[in-house]
Amino acid sequence: MTQTESEFLYHTSCDNCNSSDANSVYSDGHAYCFSCNTTTQGQSTMELTPITKQESNFIKGEHLPLNKRKINLDTVQKYNYQVGAWFARPCHIANYYNDSKELVAQKLRYPSKDFQWLGNPKEAGLFGQETCRGKGKYITVTEGEIDCLSISQAFGNDFDFVSIKTGAAGAKKDIQKSLEFLEGYENVIFMYDQDVHGVEAAVECAKLLTPNKAKIASLPLKDANEMLLAGKTEELKKAMWNAKPYRPDGIVLGSEIFDEIMKEDNYVTAQYPFKSLNDKTHGLRKGELTTITAGTGVGKSSFCRHVALDLLKQDFGVGYIALEESIKRSALGIMGVHLKKPLHLTREGISETQLQETFKSTIGNGNFYLYNHFGNTVADSLLNKIRYLAKSCEVDFVVLDHLHMALSALGDEHTNDERKLIDYFVSKLRTLVEETGIGVILVSHLRRSEGDKGFEDGKEVTMNSLRGSASIGQLSDLILSLSRDIKSDKKLANLTILKNRFSGETGKACTLLYDLDTGCLSETTPDVLDDY
Repeated sequence: MTQTESEFLYHTSCDNCNSSDANSVYSDGHAYCFSCNTTTQGQSTMELTPITKQESNFIKGEHLPLNKRKINLDTVQKYNYQVGAWFARPCHIANYYNDSKELVAQKLRYPSKDFQWLGNPKEAGLFGQETCRGKGKYITVTEGEIDCLSISQAFGNDFDFVSIKTGAAGAKKDIQKSLEFLEGYENVIFMYDQDVHGVEAAVECAKLLTPNKAKIASLPLKDANEMLLAGKTEELKKAMWNAKPYRPDGIVLGSEIFDEIMKEDNYVTAQYPFKSLNDKTHGLRKGELTTITAGTGVGKSSFCRHVALDLLKQDFGVGYIALEESIKRSALGIMGVHLKKPLHLTREGISETQLQETFKSTIGNGNFYLYNHFGNTVADSLLNKIRYLAKSCEVDFVVLDHLHMALSALGDEHTNDERKLIDYFVSKLRTLVEETGIGVILVSHLRRSEGDKGFEDGKEVTMNSLRGSASIGQLSDLILSLSRDIKSDKKLANLTILKNRFSGETGKACTLLYDLDTGCLSETTPDVLDDY
């Protein structure tokens, strides 16, 4: 057999350059050192010391303290974690064993942080599994070998600690393969890296175990080794003992929320421009979805302008989306409320200086944003605009006037069923409120009235009067209705609370008077009402 036909058998030391493993031995007896490029002729294959094919795949390093990682000699010896070289390239050697505690794979990690496998990692269990008892009260799983060594050392190498093989990306598969082994313990603690991938992987792995068995540890630093390097050994140990039991999203043990209960609720609350409404609602809060509804022409948009102006006066950031009017009409409407003058109709008696001052103190104060929709009302796009207002513009409240206009372009993509469209949009809007913490004031229309009397004739509005889906009522924190007879000379509207999740107070809040001369709403008192 010629040299080119010979088969590689194993790595060994080189007498010429003293390399520990760069010398490669082949089946015809010759050897070639990849470190010093020296070829030597040796014995025939039959005369070589017997060596299995499996053994020939592995290299042998030394047990040395990992000083840069603060890992001592006792720890590396327990886990047979070695330092060596592969073709003269220095590396760490993590030895992996099968269920029979036979060496089946080596993970070589280089200073550049890249790694390669020798042997068959598919046959391997978790790193460190061969050191474990296989049953007991606790076992902790880390995301990497160094973290496993770190937490083990913190506990004096007295407990069972293991690591997954290939990080967060392969965590679930690793745990699935070793599930029978892990199920032998009463508590399995996942102490993965504190980044997004590590946190998500810990949850996915916890789901695989018997309920109440899995716990997830939280660290103040990125991982166990960073804790060790920072001298936070005691904090590292506490993190393991304080690991929280995994439960599906939304399930919370009552005994764990004492600290949360003791915190004072810090609601960010604004005031409505109407005192009686504030008395019953305790104000307008961020993080809530408020719906205002009424018949056509009753005053929903006027109400929104008053609320928006009052929010600006309280120094809140406001996003204003009026889909049935131009941004100029919205701006003039709010400025008009401030000046008590319907500016969209006339500017008589208002000087340019007054207009400039009003502009600067209202919509031009730097806290007010409008949406120039140009007829583009696709719902998903609109939701993204609201998210942008909340996160990039940092507004506190968004007024959306109105819901059914927002749905007008959604039917082709999703469904023509109005109820399903409303379900889709309102649920997305509610999620957006929870995600961003903003307050949203949503204008919604009423369904067609049954009988001779309509909502524009002063018919009482109820929860069942809301147009479309019950999701509006279910997902809104506060629902307000306006009702009046638009044919009456008395420009009076009753403002009623249909739902109030915060305090539970419902019923009539107040009566509002609409002044045609000023274009403004004002809360009336009993003596004013007597004049009508």
